Amino acid sequence: MSDILIVLCTFPDMAKARETGTALVESQLAACVNLIPAVESIYRWEGKVETSSEVLAIFKTTPEAWPRFESRLAGLHPYDVPEIVALRPEQVANSYAQWVAASVT
Repeated sequence: MSDILIVLCTFPDMAKARETGTALVESQLAACVNLIPAVESIYRWEGKVETSSEVLAIFKTTPEAWPRFESRLAGLHPYDVPEIVALRPEQVANSYAQWVAASVT
């Protein structure tokens, strides 16, 4: 079994990233989340190029949980258009994939 999703999402600060990550893990929609502080993002918003310091969250979930995970993440997120990008890894250690599957309901 290696069917997991890696979900990337940026947040405006560590407090919101931690709060959201904790909620998703506690509700068993994500097995875990890694929070990476001090990410600098450069993007176009409302016709202007913006720069901001953000926190990158890397969630691990399953394709089966994706609809509920994505909906809950979008609902908890403070941005109008949050970055929610799911990637399907080509290879995953079986023991890790089994742990993710067992941790997500």
